[in-house]
Amino acid sequence: MSKAKITEAVAAAEESTVAKSFDAGVSGLQEGMAQAAAGLTETQAKVKENMEKAMKTAEELMAFGQGNFEAIMKSGQIWTTGMQDIGKQFAATAQASIEETMNSFKALSSVKSVKDAFELQSSFARATLEKTLAESGRLTDASLKLAEQTLAPLTARVTLAVEKFVKTA
Repeated sequence: MSKAKITEAVAAAEESTVAKSFDAGVSGLQEGMAQAAAGLTETQAKVKENMEKAMKTAEELMAFGQGNFEAIMKSGQIWTTGMQDIGKQFAATAQASIEETMNSFKALSSVKSVKDAFELQSSFARATLEKTLAESGRLTDASLKLAEQTLAPLTARVTLAVEKFVKTA
């Protein structure tokens, strides 16, 4: 075999090896790109899923916050209305007390003896004390009821929050 033919055969063999290596490299590169594309697609799907979960959570938190705000507003309205009612009761009691005091004063001014004045004053003091204790009890009951009603919307929100967090955890 001549030197030219040997050179030609070596060149052909090298060319064949280079071609095969190139083809193998291209094939490996294509396979790697396919795997990378599949990984990218999977990552995009996971990112999208996590973003949707995050958006849903944000929406739920906003709705929960709005519910809390509404409960606070309702509680404030209940308290304001209740305080107005208690104020009206207190004013009515004060008005009645003033009228009773004026009537007692008129009665005292028309007594004929010190004994009658003392009995009238004792009767007035006893009646005033009894009414004061009764009114005090009524105002205390009204205040406790108002506190309970005022806290009801807030208590409901706390209960809801506990239920949500226990369910979520």
